[in-house]
Amino acid sequence: MKLSDIAQVIRSKNAGPRRLTLDIMFGSDADYQRVVQSPALGAANIGRLYRVPAEAVKIIPYPVGRAIKIVMARSIMAGDPGDYDVYGAQQHAPLLGIEI
Repeated sequence: MKLSDIAQVIRSKNAGPRRLTLDIMFGSDADYQRVVQSPALGAANIGRLYRVPAEAVKIIPYPVGRAIKIVMARSIMAGDPGDYDVYGAQQHAPLLGIEI
């Protein structure tokens, strides 16, 4: 099953001009638990997917909200020359195809 099949919301946004956050939210505790326990959403896999070192990826589970937040540094500061997504709103797409 792909992450996009089990998550209700998958989105990205800036957390200031230098950080990107990826938010994944679930409709049930069972779906949340299935994904949060999956190695597919580990720092090493996310790092490979976004081409950043695993140690630069912070994964923050939030069980009360049935959500997972992933935080990493942006490769280009928001608004700098070469930035192709000033709001960070288009960066969640690589997560959609992750197999859980």
